Amino acid sequence: MSEKIWVYVDQFKGEALPASWEAVHAARALAENLGGGVTALVFGQGVESLAQTAIHYGADEILLADDSTLADYRGEAYAATLAKLASEGKPQAILFPTTTRGRELAAMTAADLKVGVMPDVTALEVQDGRIVATRPVYAGKLLAKVVSRTDPQIFTLRVRAFGKPALDESRTGTVTSVEAVLSEEEIPTRVVNYLQSEGGVSLTDASVIVSGGRGTSNNPSLTPPPDITDEKEQEIWRAQQGFKLIGELADTLGGAVGASRAAVDAGYIPYSHQVGQTGKVVSPDLYIACGISGAIQHLAGMRTSKVIVAINKDPEAPIFKVARFGVVGDLYDIVPALNEAMKKRLGK
Repeated sequence: MSEKIWVYVDQFKGEALPASWEAVHAARALAENLGGGVTALVFGQGVESLAQTAIHYGADEILLADDSTLADYRGEAYAATLAKLASEGKPQAILFPTTTRGRELAAMTAADLKVGVMPDVTALEVQDGRIVATRPVYAGKLLAKVVSRTDPQIFTLRVRAFGKPALDESRTGTVTSVEAVLSEEEIPTRVVNYLQSEGGVSLTDASVIVSGGRGTSNNPSLTPPPDITDEKEQEIWRAQQGFKLIGELADTLGGAVGASRAAVDAGYIPYSHQVGQTGKVVSPDLYIACGISGAIQHLAGMRTSKVIVAINKDPEAPIFKVARFGVVGDLYDIVPALNEAMKKRLGK
């Protein structure tokens, strides 16, 4: 019996997040194993072009909900529409990218359908006609294989864990228009405005991440400006000089700047840069940890990076246990030297 695999395409202002196409890629592999097809869910307003793009990336069918009530992402409106479609369409599984919207929508949809949800999945396989998910547990120290006994099985997929499919513009598929479920009056929330966040490479999409921790403030030789007299403010100023070096290395490598929870809690850098169990979970090709001791919470957010490089003055720092390459030394000496070497190597 063929089974239907659905995948949610997370988009903002008509532009899909790259993680959405990774989810389509994972759905394609499952569908081929189960003998079924891939249905992509495209919600929004003025997003018809995304439907064709989803087909080119591997979807066979598109359920297109194009409505003014879906112009901005609002969990209530999106979940109500998705849950109704799933109740009628009865897919075996629904895949979501593990983005901020994807995680929320997966949880709300699962609650509406009274089924379970398996978050942050790093691998999928089929056993006896059921989909088995692999996901990290105990702060990433172990991997568990789990199966949901309720349908549809709902998964959120870790970003960069499944790879991105090639774009094939020769692929064809069907686009079916569906109705939004809630009227504007029935939706309890309103989107008033959007504030522009800091520019730069997205942490979740970055192939290279350079992160800083408490060690960024440990350079007593740096003299703060005379108008900064408070001890805490002097500490933050020193840390910011460390993050400037980290940012320069990230720019050279075309990567993003991350941080430990300790660094963001101390006010060294905004929370949007936090990597860890309560921050962003990342899986870049290269992760460079500068002045980060390696607390369990942080390791849970970056342990699956393909190559981990640790720079720390403490040779006993836990970060070295997960690093492929380790440099024992002061980041204020190592990072500038590494940046210059990378510039020469890359011809910058």
